[in-house]
Amino acid sequence: MSRRDGPRGPSDVSGPVALTIAAVVFYLVLAAPNHPAALALDLLLVFPLELPVLLIGLAVLPSGGGLSRVVRASLVATLVLLSLVKLADFATFSTYNRSFNPLVDLHLIPAAWNLGSGTLGTGLAAVVVGLLLAAILALAALLWWASGCWAGVVAASPVVRRAGVVALAPLSAIAVAEIGGAMRHWTLPVDLPGAAFTARVAVERAVMIRETAERLAAFRMAAATDPYAGTAGLLDRIGTRDVLLTYIESYGASSLTNPRYAPTHRETLARIEDDLARRGLAMRSGWLEAPMIGGQSWLTHATLSTGLWTPDQRTYGAALVSGRKSLFQLAQESGFETVAVMPAITLDWPEAEFMGFDRVLPATDLGYAGPPFNWVTMPDQFTLAALDRLVLAGRPGADRAPVFAQVALISSHAPWTPVPDLVAWEDVGDGRIFDAVARSGDPPEVVWRDRDRVRDQFRQAVDYSLRTVGAYAARHADAAPLLLVLGDHQPALFVSEDASFAVPIHVIGPEALVSLFADWGWTAGMIPAPEAPSLRMDAFRNRFLTTFSSVSP
Repeated sequence: MSRRDGPRGPSDVSGPVALTIAAVVFYLVLAAPNHPAALALDLLLVFPLELPVLLIGLAVLPSGGGLSRVVRASLVATLVLLSLVKLADFATFSTYNRSFNPLVDLHLIPAAWNLGSGTLGTGLAAVVVGLLLAAILALAALLWWASGCWAGVVAASPVVRRAGVVALAPLSAIAVAEIGGAMRHWTLPVDLPGAAFTARVAVERAVMIRETAERLAAFRMAAATDPYAGTAGLLDRIGTRDVLLTYIESYGASSLTNPRYAPTHRETLARIEDDLARRGLAMRSGWLEAPMIGGQSWLTHATLSTGLWTPDQRTYGAALVSGRKSLFQLAQESGFETVAVMPAITLDWPEAEFMGFDRVLPATDLGYAGPPFNWVTMPDQFTLAALDRLVLAGRPGADRAPVFAQVALISSHAPWTPVPDLVAWEDVGDGRIFDAVARSGDPPEVVWRDRDRVRDQFRQAVDYSLRTVGAYAARHADAAPLLLVLGDHQPALFVSEDASFAVPIHVIGPEALVSLFADWGWTAGMIPAPEAPSLRMDAFRNRFLTTFSSVSP
């Protein structure tokens, strides 16, 4: 008798073997982790509490028929979807140290393609995507086969079938109890013999979506009130100095704490401090807490400028359309020319109209004629030279209005190869001086085969960005702007090896302005003390306005 004709009998030798293999398939799918730290062999020792519920539920189904096929299809679709959620979690935990939120993170899929195709090449990236799609289809086919092995397997024995139905209630209760205990909804009196991990992932994701929707509603309400909107005379303590809010890509606390990077970066900062002090500049350094790690720099830009905590794409969109005035809009109303120097922007940037910039200078407007450094469109030194040439020419307050600028430095963006060299500022020209180094070294697909080599490239790239900023500040020491240099976020977790969301911030400029940061508790010099206060980025805007304004909202 074939499997389609009805349940296997005891004489069917292949029946027990097929059932065992099918059970193992379900076991592995249910036990699969969603976090890199859980990827270990002892994971297989944790019994999935959903497994007996799943197998018995299939076994007691009526043999064949439409109901069986509907249940099996629903089960396969659910397990494939949860496997994809786990895979997405694995990627976001590895990169951003957080789980995947379906409500706000779908944009990461095209972003991953852009990064992958830029690092590996379009062809190889397409192969990877094709293999992933094939693996998904293979998993669905395997689960369909496994569910078919168990569906209706005890239908020929009404007594066994009724016993199975009765057993489903306590087995389901045990799984539910474990989920509640793991999510800290209650305390379990005993240790359960396993974990309902995959079911818990589903429950946690449903809760996450509900809470995210509630948070977005609250966010829009909070964004509608702004104590500084309509206040005249803001930022008057700055006078006619330029303000340059300068982000260094992937510059996080790990640069000053991780033994792989700290010796290099601390030594560079110490040299910069000595050089700038001799030139009469004052410096203070502290810590900020970014809303994310590993990427999506625009979330940091929005959080810091609007004063609204913006940890994901959905809240980013809500922040932009909320009516909340950004730091740049308020500076604009106070007489500054507001400019965004954005060498990473290569496509349309419609969000810019909400940010309050008089001018936006994307990559194509900066005049770079050299080759890109893989994903990085141009070296940081060229970006800063273009800032001088296109924005800061002339004396602020005399030849032009003082500038309040956002500058993004991207040489320390992945894939961190090749790393530029500093050249004499007068030789920067149109950037073709960087041609040789832009074409030097191994391509990313070679470098990224070795994680330790990737980390060392990161060390070199951040060090280049720090040295470039130090050289730029020294170049402008005679008529120093208020230069705020900060990291946008920590690098990906496998690079930082640090789950902290903290980034350094350095304030460089005239003593009269830098001294106003003394009340913030930040450390004198270029190296922030470990115990220096850490300020959430959404608190920066209002505190900065309070510090540099003689009026109160």
